[in-house]
Amino acid sequence: MPRRLAPGGGLAVLVVVTVLAALAAPHATALRGLLTSGRAAIASPVSPAAPAIRTPASRAAHAVGFALRQRGKPYRWGAEGPHAFDCSGLTWAAWQAAGVTIPRTAAGQLAGLPRVRGRLRPGDLVIYRTAGPTRRHVAMVVGAGRMVEAPGRDIPVRSTSLRRGYVGAVRPEGGQ
Repeated sequence: MPRRLAPGGGLAVLVVVTVLAALAAPHATALRGLLTSGRAAIASPVSPAAPAIRTPASRAAHAVGFALRQRGKPYRWGAEGPHAFDCSGLTWAAWQAAGVTIPRTAAGQLAGLPRVRGRLRPGDLVIYRTAGPTRRHVAMVVGAGRMVEAPGRDIPVRSTSLRRGYVGAVRPEGGQ
C-alpha cells in the first residue's frame, strides 16, 4: 500500500524545489556546459552576465566614486555633466550612475528625499542656504568630515571639508 504524505507536505516540497531552482538559475549555463561536455565548466559562483545585486551601501559607494572622479571639471549653472556640473547636477548624476533616481535640483532633493537621522554617511547630501538664484546649494558627503561639491562660478568641482550650518541632510537610499 503506498504511503500517504502528511497534509501540507506537498507544499513544503514545492517550496524547497522552487528555492533550489532560484538558487541554481544564475549557474544554469555553467551547469549545462558541465553536463554536456563532461568537464568542469563552473569557474566562479556568479555568471559574468548576471547583473550585480547592489546594496544601499554599495550604491552610495558608487555614487561617491562617481562624484570624486568629477573633481577638476568646471562649474556651469544647469549642467549635468559629463564635461561640467552645477551643484545639484553633480549629485543627481552621481546617484544616476549608481542606478538611483533623485530629484534634479537642490531644493527638490531636500524636499523629496528622506531626512538623515543620526550620523552622516558617504553618499548623503547636505543642503545649504545660499544667496544664489535657487537659494540652495547641495554637496555630497564622501567620508569623515569631507564632501565633494560643484561650488559655483570659476570654482571647479572639488573635495573639501564638510561645513557646518547646512539646512538639511538627506539620504537617497532612505533615512535612518
